[in-house]
Amino acid sequence: MAGYPGTQAVRRAVRLLKAFDDAHPRRGLAELADVLELNKTTAFRLLAALEGEGLVARAAPAEGYRLGPEAIAIGARALRATDLRAAAHANLEALARAVGETATIEILVDAEVLIVDEVLGGRLVGSVPGLGTRWPAHATSTGKVLLAARSNLELPATLTRYTDRTITSREALEKDFAIVRARGYAVAVDELEMGYLAVGAPVRNHDDEVVAALSAGGPRSRMTADRIPTIVDAVRAHARAISAGLGAPVPRSES
Repeated sequence: MAGYPGTQAVRRAVRLLKAFDDAHPRRGLAELADVLELNKTTAFRLLAALEGEGLVARAAPAEGYRLGPEAIAIGARALRATDLRAAAHANLEALARAVGETATIEILVDAEVLIVDEVLGGRLVGSVPGLGTRWPAHATSTGKVLLAARSNLELPATLTRYTDRTITSREALEKDFAIVRARGYAVAVDELEMGYLAVGAPVRNHDDEVVAALSAGGPRSRMTADRIPTIVDAVRAHARAISAGLGAPVPRSES
């Protein structure tokens, strides 16, 4: 394989893409060249080619490069072809039937959540398709679940306020995350849009890592206070079932 023309350039480009991870979502040119043991000119040419294809993008001049929209799109397509979507879909259908609201499974992409699969709730109001849609993580139940599970939490310095209920204070968010971790689920009420409520719970993989979040959401006119405990139980139960399908360890309380 090494003898084919262009192989080295392809491998270097792939290594550049792999250099971006949760611990290093942004890297500068000099840093990338050093990590990959390339000279700056070679690294810059590769980055320019990747940028032209949308696989990397330049942030502010002082912040270097990050993965681009095409890399995110490719990752989402790959995810839809993996065990996560396969393990989740039957439970999404069952959850949507059980609560009568739209069920989604979402992953974290930088400071946003990405809907990788969903089943509509069958109601006209609150059933707008959102597959592939991204929402701000700090204003969603799934985002809170996923952010609360991260040890190296990184959020923009300024968080957008979408409603009067949106939490934009880092201190207030940290308190909310502590509650999410303690009770094992998150609720977002009027935080992304007035009149909308969603419940989210973590989905874990074989390493017991939170890799996604399951949610059920709809208008507050239907997601009433007396229904919330039942919806919470349903979301958590189906999240555990999906986790089991991914090989997650059974919690001690259930073993």
